[in-house]
Amino acid sequence: MPNFRTKPFAIYHEHEHWFLPLFAELDKRGLRYIRLDPRAHYYDPSEKESRYSLVFNRMSPSAYLRGGLQGMFFTLSWLDHLERLKVPVVNGLSAFTMETSKARQLNLLQSLGLDFPRAIVTNHASWVPKVAEELRFPVVFKANIGGSGAGIVRFDSLESLAGAAASGGLDFGVDHTALVQEYVPARGGYIVRVELLGGKFLYAIKVFITGDTFNLCPADICQRADGVELQRSACPIDAPKTGLKVEAFQPSPEIVEACERIMQQAGIDVGGIELMIDDRDGTVVYYDINALSNFVADGINVVGFDPFVKLVDYLESRASSA
Repeated sequence: MPNFRTKPFAIYHEHEHWFLPLFAELDKRGLRYIRLDPRAHYYDPSEKESRYSLVFNRMSPSAYLRGGLQGMFFTLSWLDHLERLKVPVVNGLSAFTMETSKARQLNLLQSLGLDFPRAIVTNHASWVPKVAEELRFPVVFKANIGGSGAGIVRFDSLESLAGAAASGGLDFGVDHTALVQEYVPARGGYIVRVELLGGKFLYAIKVFITGDTFNLCPADICQRADGVELQRSACPIDAPKTGLKVEAFQPSPEIVEACERIMQQAGIDVGGIELMIDDRDGTVVYYDINALSNFVADGINVVGFDPFVKLVDYLESRASSA
């Protein structure tokens, strides 16, 4: 029997809602899997063989908001351990390292020659007002390790930003590193999220933003742009309050090619890339690389198919070919 029939998949996650459709599809196919909680886990560095046929890393950088800070840095060493054992890992060490550093994401975009909102990376509040003088206002201040829009604050003037820096009102996050970044006005009032699977284009959506939130998690959006309410089996209970709307979108071949290059260079197997058109000059800017892809809620009624079906196809293929 193939290895993935005799050893279970391991789904490594800490969010109780986001991956219910994944578990439902695994159950439907009768595939063996276990759930591992990054907030309370362990491993033996001396072991020679893993008990898992495949590990799917679903650790979120926003886990620290849910009591999961200890899991974030533990995950780095555990993924390194799995790579040494040659366990098939979906979104392994390279992907998670990129996921947990907005600064490294910008480094990658720069190396690929892709545009992104101009930003300065710093590790101390004393530098914030000085570096912000080089940027166009408004700006956003964001922690290097965030997720789900956590800790992002907009400042419309240098004075207000300097005041926050002087008063200790800036949150540098768990690694004490942050970005001061130009706030980009999105042309058309929407951003585009491109989802990729196996490094290849899967689908894309427009997310129509309200300006009231920086949390654009697609699983939390409950309404299509035409007003149709979506069936949500994987959303937090307060998701209807976001007011965000989505619709399917087909990006240009140039954008698809750029997104595939990003994912391949980052080592991300399953993820999403967010981009927008800068309304000031019409430039396409890439601003977020996500190794944690929750997929759009009710995919059949938005993009015409269930992304979780294709995801489990991919997991089976990875495990069987290992």
